[in-house]
Amino acid sequence: MEHSEKLARIRLIRTQNVGPMTYKLLMRRYETAKDALRAVPELAKRGGRKLVPASLADAEAEFAANEEAGATLLFRGTEQYPRQLDMFDDAPALLSAKGNLHLLQKPMLAKVGVRNASINAMRLSEKLASELGAHGYVIVSGLARGIDTAAHNGALDNGTVAVIASGIDLVYPQENSDLFDAIVERGLLLAEMPPGTQPTPRHFPIRNRIIAGLSYGVIVVEAAGKSGSLITARETGERGGEVMAIPGSPLYPRSEGCNKLI
Repeated sequence: MEHSEKLARIRLIRTQNVGPMTYKLLMRRYETAKDALRAVPELAKRGGRKLVPASLADAEAEFAANEEAGATLLFRGTEQYPRQLDMFDDAPALLSAKGNLHLLQKPMLAKVGVRNASINAMRLSEKLASELGAHGYVIVSGLARGIDTAAHNGALDNGTVAVIASGIDLVYPQENSDLFDAIVERGLLLAEMPPGTQPTPRHFPIRNRIIAGLSYGVIVVEAAGKSGSLITARETGERGGEVMAIPGSPLYPRSEGCNKLI
């Protein structure tokens, strides 16, 4: 892909009110982002809306920031983009990737759960991740503290993908900085947000759809009744994936979400 087309795609993706599905429709109709960008003002006018494409300078800055971070840009519709994720209409139009890209070609299972996990749940999450990795599955999670951290640690030897809610150049939470570096070395980091983006509460549910879309199924290890992990479970089920949960005592609040799923 020509550099100018990459910049045009970034501009189209970052245009306000152009989400993943609109981007997909525009690319299907116009085939190149350059042509789509030329058509956007007239299309917006017909619809009674004002759409101003992101500037070339902003696109160049984002491209340069990814290069500086050592990240590769994965555009939807290209060979490197994960095939499983590409099946869904709301898949990100652009991902920043850092680490071992070949992991995207392997079958994946997601592992999610609460941040304030019990010691036993942490041990179980790490053990399951290690065993599933030995059977050929790449473990996907969100690099959060708790169950996510245990899952990534258990899967490092066989491959793990961390989908983060910030830009590819930021570590969150900071306590996982060593794990962040280990995943870059032995696994793969993915981010939908541009470099420099700080995570906010609304970014995490958006991130969860990517975890679900990459995976054939999700294992919920420990989750409270209103845990964000249940968003990933719901997204996985709606996409036709397997939803699995570890049961716990009905008197234990951190097992409520898993027990409800079962």
